[in-house]
Amino acid sequence: MIQVTPSIAIDESEIEESFVRASGPGGQHVNKVSSAVQIRFDARSSPSLPNDVAIRLMKLAGSRLTQDGVVVIVAQTHRSQKRNREEAVERLAELIRAAAVRPQVRRATKPTKASKERRLASKERRSGVKAGRSKPVSD
Repeated sequence: MIQVTPSIAIDESEIEESFVRASGPGGQHVNKVSSAVQIRFDARSSPSLPNDVAIRLMKLAGSRLTQDGVVVIVAQTHRSQKRNREEAVERLAELIRAAAVRPQVRRATKPTKASKERRLASKERRSGVKAGRSKPVSD
C-alpha cells in the first residue's frame, strides 16, 4: 500500500510499471540497461480514489492522461531502475495529493462605497496631472 494522504492509500497492484531504455546522455550504459520506468495508473476505475478526487486528478494530469483515463508517468533521470521507480511513484503521489485538496468556492463580493470613491478621486487626480502636461489652448 502506498499512503498518499491520511485518508487515501493506493494498492501497489493498481499501478502497472514497465521499464524501457532511457534517452539522453549516459554513454554505453544507456544502450545496455532499461532503467527508465513508465508507470500507468487507471484513475477512472480506481477503487482507492473517491470520485471527486479522481475527477480532479484527471484534470490535473493534463497531457499525462490517456483517453481511457489512465495517468502515465515516465521517470528517467536516475541511472538505476529502483530510483526511477521511486521517483515516478512519488510524482504520482504528489499529483494525487494535489487533487485531494478541495478548491475553495469563490464568493462574489461588491466593492465598498468608500473604495469606489477613492478610485474615482485617484482617477480625477491622475487626469489633472496629465491635463497639466498638455500645451495651453490659445484662443
